[in-house]
Amino acid sequence: MGMNWQEWKPIYEKILQEFGYDRKKDEEAARIAVKIAKGNVLPEDLGKMLNGKVVSICGAGENLEKELNEIEGIIIAADEATTILLSNNILPDIITTDLDGNVNDIIKANEKGSIVIIHAHGDNINALKKYLSCFKGKIMLTTQAEPFNGIYNFGGFTDGDRAYCIAKHFNAKKIKLIGFNFDKPKQKERKDLEAKKKKLEWAKKIIFGNF
Repeated sequence: MGMNWQEWKPIYEKILQEFGYDRKKDEEAARIAVKIAKGNVLPEDLGKMLNGKVVSICGAGENLEKELNEIEGIIIAADEATTILLSNNILPDIITTDLDGNVNDIIKANEKGSIVIIHAHGDNINALKKYLSCFKGKIMLTTQAEPFNGIYNFGGFTDGDRAYCIAKHFNAKKIKLIGFNFDKPKQKERKDLEAKKKKLEWAKKIIFGNF
């Protein structure tokens, strides 16, 4: 099995310390998310989908388009990878997002049947208030703080490594990383590139277990 809360907690505490995040804000975001929307996907639903399967996790690196032919099995898209997949007529089975990519594309994929696993944290409270009620398909809510009724935590920090933790937690037979580039973050408007680099370093640590 992948990470449970007790295993994730010490890693989460290191992340809080390194980035200066406020645990109370993460907890507040989780409470707000649960008030706005009720997840309709249960862990056992993910278990049925992922247990014993090959899972391809698609990141939004510049190499994703070149690696599309490597995709097999169940497809999990990390946030912005959804846009690239849809533009190539590929509908992800699952999307992990904290709602900072192209949310309209993620809503569109959700309408077509993608399960969207929406992450609540201290920095995306406004996005949760703006978009969460727009998802009418299958959703699950996650937190990086302590989980409670209606919101889950399978481990993971960024959309990509959270997808990995989910696949691992539900005993995927094989996990393929497609379109991941840990060394070269994609430039985003209004985003701090240095912070993004640090996040990718953590994503790498979480996926490869180098703490």
